[in-house]
Amino acid sequence: MNLIVFIIVGAIAGFLAGKVMTGHGLGLIWDIVVGILGAFLGGWLAGLVGIAVTGTLALIIVAFVGAVILLGIFRLLTSRGMVRT
Repeated sequence: MNLIVFIIVGAIAGFLAGKVMTGHGLGLIWDIVVGILGAFLGGWLAGLVGIAVTGTLALIIVAFVGAVILLGIFRLLTSRGMVRT
């Protein structure tokens, strides 16, 4: 059950991060995928620094931060011509 909540929150966080980082996002599907991956990345990074993600609000924040990090990396790669969209 926790995995399903993680995926749903990640999708929402990816949508929001897409709007914040690029102003228009990468498209709904890609924003959701980035959010889900960002949720896992954020959870992993939070665990590395010793932050316990116990509540829904903490999960949303961690997923949002992870999605912003992934979108930032994607923007760096695409601005240098490494990834073609």
